[in-house]
Amino acid sequence: MRHQHYILHKPYGYLSQFKYELKRKKKLLGELFDFPKGSMAIGRLDEDSEGLLLVTTDGRVSDYICSSKVDKEYFVQVDGLITPNAISLLSKGVEIGFEGTKYLTKTCSAHQVEIEPNFGPRAKKIRDERHGPTSWVSITVNEGKFRQVRKMTAAVGFPTLRLVRVRIGNVQLNNLKSGEVIEVPEFNIK
Repeated sequence: MRHQHYILHKPYGYLSQFKYELKRKKKLLGELFDFPKGSMAIGRLDEDSEGLLLVTTDGRVSDYICSSKVDKEYFVQVDGLITPNAISLLSKGVEIGFEGTKYLTKTCSAHQVEIEPNFGPRAKKIRDERHGPTSWVSITVNEGKFRQVRKMTAAVGFPTLRLVRVRIGNVQLNNLKSGEVIEVPEFNIK
C-alpha cells in the first residue's frame, strides 16, 4: 500500500481530527480537503491554535513524529512584553499541571521573536492595543503534554494570546496560507 502524506496550515477554530462524536457542531479537518480514508493528524493542535499540521495514512510515521526525537517549534503571542528572565525560565523548564499532578517540562529552546510574524488576521480577533502591549516568543519543544506551551507561558507570567506551530523537524509552515493543504511524497523530518 502506498501511503499518502499532507502538510496543512490548520486554521483557528478547527479540531485536529476527522470525527467528532459529541453533539456540538465543530469544524473538522475533512472540511479543508478530501483526505483519503485512514488519514490521521500527526499530533494535535487544539481548537484555538493554528499552524503546521501533518496528516498521513502511515501510523509508523505518525508515531515517530510524535516521539521526543522530533522538535516542534511554536511562535507564541503573549500578553505583555516578555522578559529575559521569563525566557530563561521557559528554557530551563517550568512546573505545569498535567493530569492532576505537577510536571516539570523538559529543557527547551526559547527566544524572543523581534519582528512580529505575518500570519495574517486570525478568524477571531485577539484584542487591540488598548489592552496593553503584546510580544512574540519562539518555543521549541520535543514533548507534547496537553496544552503544554500555553501552560508554560502562563507559568512564567505571560499568558498565551495566539499560538502558531511553525515547524515540525525540518518541515516548516513557510508561506502556506491558513486552510491550505499540499500533498507531499514524504516528510523530510530529520
